[in-house]
Amino acid sequence: MIKKLDHVSIVVKNLDEGLKTFEGLLGVEHSHIQEVPDQGIKAAMIMVGDVEIELIEPVNPESGVGKFLEKRGEGIHHVCFEVDDIDKELQSLASRGIELIDKQSRKGLAGKIGFVHPKSTRGVLVELAQKV
Repeated sequence: MIKKLDHVSIVVKNLDEGLKTFEGLLGVEHSHIQEVPDQGIKAAMIMVGDVEIELIEPVNPESGVGKFLEKRGEGIHHVCFEVDDIDKELQSLASRGIELIDKQSRKGLAGKIGFVHPKSTRGVLVELAQKV
Protein backbone atom coordinates (compact mmCIF):
# COMPACT_ATOMS: atom_id res chain seq x y z
CA MET A 1 0.00 0.00 0.00
CA ILE A 2 1.25 3.48 -0.83
CA LYS A 3 1.95 5.47 2.33
CA LYS A 4 3.02 8.88 1.05
CA LEU A 5 4.96 10.84 -1.53
CA ASP A 6 8.62 10.27 -0.68
CA HIS A 7 10.42 12.46 -3.20
CA VAL A 8 10.37 14.13 -6.59
CA SER A 9 13.47 13.60 -8.68
CA ILE A 10 14.79 16.24 -11.06
CA VAL A 11 17.53 15.48 -13.57
CA VAL A 12 20.13 18.23 -14.05
CA LYS A 13 23.14 18.62 -16.31
CA ASN A 14 25.30 19.90 -13.47
CA LEU A 15 24.56 19.05 -9.83
CA ASP A 16 26.37 22.06 -8.36
CA GLU A 17 24.44 24.48 -10.58
CA GLY A 18 21.19 22.64 -9.88
CA LEU A 19 21.82 22.89 -6.14
CA LYS A 20 22.40 26.65 -6.39
CA THR A 21 19.10 27.03 -8.21
CA PHE A 22 16.95 24.89 -5.91
CA GLU A 23 18.61 25.86 -2.62
CA GLY A 24 18.07 29.50 -3.60
CA LEU A 25 14.47 28.87 -4.61
CA LEU A 26 13.55 26.77 -1.58
CA GLY A 27 15.71 28.49 1.04
CA VAL A 28 16.97 25.12 2.25
CA GLU A 29 20.39 23.49 1.92
CA HIS A 30 20.89 19.93 0.71
CA SER A 31 21.44 17.23 3.29
CA HIS A 32 24.01 15.14 1.42
CA ILE A 33 25.46 14.21 -1.95
CA GLN A 34 25.95 10.60 -2.90
CA GLU A 35 27.20 8.83 -5.98
CA VAL A 36 25.30 5.71 -7.05
CA PRO A 37 27.66 3.93 -9.46
CA ASP A 38 25.29 1.12 -10.48
CA GLN A 39 22.74 3.75 -11.61
CA GLY A 40 25.38 6.02 -13.14
CA ILE A 41 24.31 9.08 -11.13
CA LYS A 42 25.37 11.56 -8.50
CA ALA A 43 22.47 12.76 -6.34
CA ALA A 44 21.69 15.40 -3.73
CA MET A 45 18.68 15.47 -1.44
CA ILE A 46 16.91 18.64 -0.31
CA MET A 47 14.28 18.20 2.41
CA VAL A 48 11.18 20.37 2.01
CA GLY A 49 8.74 19.67 4.83
CA ASP A 50 8.37 15.89 4.90
CA VAL A 51 9.15 15.41 1.18
CA GLU A 52 12.56 15.42 -0.48
CA ILE A 53 13.61 16.94 -3.76
CA GLU A 54 16.25 14.70 -5.31
CA LEU A 55 18.54 16.30 -7.86
CA ILE A 56 20.31 13.77 -10.07
CA GLU A 57 23.19 14.29 -12.45
CA PRO A 58 24.20 11.47 -14.76
CA VAL A 59 27.90 10.63 -14.42
CA ASN A 60 27.57 8.01 -17.15
CA PRO A 61 25.98 9.30 -20.38
CA GLU A 62 25.03 5.71 -21.29
CA SER A 63 23.00 5.21 -18.09
CA GLY A 64 19.21 5.41 -18.11
CA VAL A 65 19.37 8.88 -16.56
CA GLY A 66 22.04 9.95 -19.04
CA LYS A 67 19.87 8.87 -21.96
CA PHE A 68 16.84 10.53 -20.38
CA LEU A 69 18.73 13.84 -20.08
CA GLU A 70 19.97 13.62 -23.66
CA LYS A 71 16.49 12.91 -25.01
CA ARG A 72 14.30 15.13 -22.80
CA GLY A 73 16.61 17.68 -21.18
CA GLU A 74 16.54 18.86 -17.60
CA GLY A 75 13.35 18.52 -15.59
CA ILE A 76 11.27 16.10 -13.57
CA HIS A 77 12.60 12.56 -13.92
CA HIS A 78 10.31 10.61 -11.57
CA VAL A 79 8.06 10.69 -8.54
CA CYS A 80 8.63 8.26 -5.69
CA PHE A 81 6.04 6.86 -3.32
CA GLU A 82 6.89 5.13 -0.05
CA VAL A 83 5.36 1.68 0.43
CA ASP A 84 5.28 -0.79 3.33
CA ASP A 85 6.47 -3.86 1.40
CA ILE A 86 8.12 -3.18 -1.95
CA ASP A 87 8.21 -6.76 -3.23
CA LYS A 88 4.58 -7.37 -2.30
CA GLU A 89 3.59 -4.11 -4.01
CA LEU A 90 5.51 -4.97 -7.19
CA GLN A 91 3.87 -8.41 -7.30
CA SER A 92 0.45 -6.87 -6.79
CA LEU A 93 0.98 -4.37 -9.61
CA ALA A 94 2.23 -7.08 -11.97
CA SER A 95 -0.80 -9.25 -11.20
CA ARG A 96 -3.02 -6.32 -12.22
CA GLY A 97 -1.25 -5.98 -15.58
CA ILE A 98 0.87 -2.95 -14.69
CA GLU A 99 4.12 -2.95 -16.68
CA LEU A 100 7.18 -2.85 -14.44
CA ILE A 101 10.81 -1.97 -15.05
CA ASP A 102 11.78 -3.87 -11.87
CA LYS A 103 9.99 -7.11 -11.13
CA GLN A 104 11.89 -7.41 -7.83
CA SER A 105 13.25 -4.75 -5.53
CA ARG A 106 16.83 -3.55 -5.66
CA LYS A 107 18.96 -1.31 -3.52
CA GLY A 108 18.59 2.39 -4.23
CA LEU A 109 19.15 5.79 -2.67
CA ALA A 110 15.66 5.74 -1.09
CA GLY A 111 16.01 2.18 0.34
CA LYS A 112 14.65 -0.89 -1.43
CA ILE A 113 13.24 0.41 -4.72
CA GLY A 114 11.39 -0.65 -7.84
CA PHE A 115 10.26 1.30 -10.90
CA VAL A 116 6.94 1.20 -12.72
CA HIS A 117 7.19 1.65 -16.49
CA PRO A 118 5.86 5.00 -17.77
CA LYS A 119 3.74 3.12 -20.33
CA SER A 120 1.48 2.13 -17.42
CA THR A 121 1.35 5.57 -15.79
CA ARG A 122 0.50 7.94 -18.64
CA GLY A 123 4.13 8.80 -19.30
CA VAL A 124 5.26 9.37 -15.69
CA LEU A 125 8.17 7.31 -14.34
CA VAL A 126 7.11 6.11 -10.89
CA GLU A 127 9.45 4.75 -8.25
CA LEU A 128 8.27 2.81 -5.22
CA ALA A 129 10.51 2.73 -2.16
CA GLN A 130 10.58 0.86 1.12
CA LYS A 131 12.69 2.45 3.84
CA VAL A 132 15.17 -0.01 5.34
